[in-house]
Amino acid sequence: MTKTTRRQLLQTGGTLAALSILPMPALGTSESKKLNVLVGGGDWAKANIAAYVEPFQDETGIKINAISDQVNLAQVELMARSGNVAVDVISYGQSGGETLHKRGVLEDIDYSLYGETQKVALADFAKKPFGVAALVYSYVMVLNTKTFPKDGPRPGSWGDYWDLERFPGIRTLMSGRSGTEGPWEEASMASGDGLGEVYPMDIDRIFTSLDKVKTEVRRWWTVGSEIQQIMHDGAFDVTNSYDGRAQLLINEGAEIEIVRNQAKLNWDYWMIPKGSPNLEAAQRFIQFATRADRQAEFAQLIPYGPSNLNAYKSIPEERARQLASHPDYVANSIPIKASWYTAARDDGRSNVEHLIERWNKWSL
Repeated sequence: MTKTTRRQLLQTGGTLAALSILPMPALGTSESKKLNVLVGGGDWAKANIAAYVEPFQDETGIKINAISDQVNLAQVELMARSGNVAVDVISYGQSGGETLHKRGVLEDIDYSLYGETQKVALADFAKKPFGVAALVYSYVMVLNTKTFPKDGPRPGSWGDYWDLERFPGIRTLMSGRSGTEGPWEEASMASGDGLGEVYPMDIDRIFTSLDKVKTEVRRWWTVGSEIQQIMHDGAFDVTNSYDGRAQLLINEGAEIEIVRNQAKLNWDYWMIPKGSPNLEAAQRFIQFATRADRQAEFAQLIPYGPSNLNAYKSIPEERARQLASHPDYVANSIPIKASWYTAARDDGRSNVEHLIERWNKWSL
């Protein structure tokens, strides 16, 4: 899955201790003596283990089997429908979570375990009946500061990106082949929609807006490693990117700058497949992993923003300013609405299916 690959490739400024990750139990079996938690791979997994898995074991005495293997949506559905749930806690992006929820294969989150302080501190978008946001990241505009120095005119909005006369230069954008990650909200905001006016999106209007920059976009990138290389090489003047990819390069001294205005917020959910044999422990783990103190530690290990905004009370300011969910940034960002993407249109196909089909014709 592209999203997981991006996280696995993301490097952090700090050094994480070497941590063992156990293999996933075979699908079709359950290991009820341990709580089976999907932690991902690479530095993302190490941060999950250091901030959540090991402290949870120490605090509760509940043993966790940390699973590094990827489990796709079909496998989750198969486990839930067969009654043989081998993974008790999973983590997926918004669209995956919405899809599993609509298929009826997720347990409801028990919010009675959450104190009032924690519930209030969790961002509004972070609390769903089927999941709680585990981490927050964003898609941001990035400037080449050689082309757009701080003391000169520079793009500060998607309307500015679309202003080819005022801000000429080499442009790149994420391809619409990416589905929910495509340049749809950017095109809507460039056409004049405010943050609160983007959804429901008008697909015809999106492509009318994209028509205006189609010939000026030098490259429609598809994966995080691709845009990271473009930014590293300075082969652009203005682009969009995952904020973590750009921040990594900034930390290494790249002459680029992130524009947080009109960023698109996205996040992953902690969720529980229906029929988990360790439901009570799974509920306790998710409550634990969304506490402010735990998310503050996680954010200092890997640059993903917390969904519990009280975590910022414990995150050093320099690090806090690198995170997508910082309160100053959220106020000028748009949370991606995965429920719109997965919603069916009159013909039974989802909005994202229509977008991809339209993109494939438009991009020829």
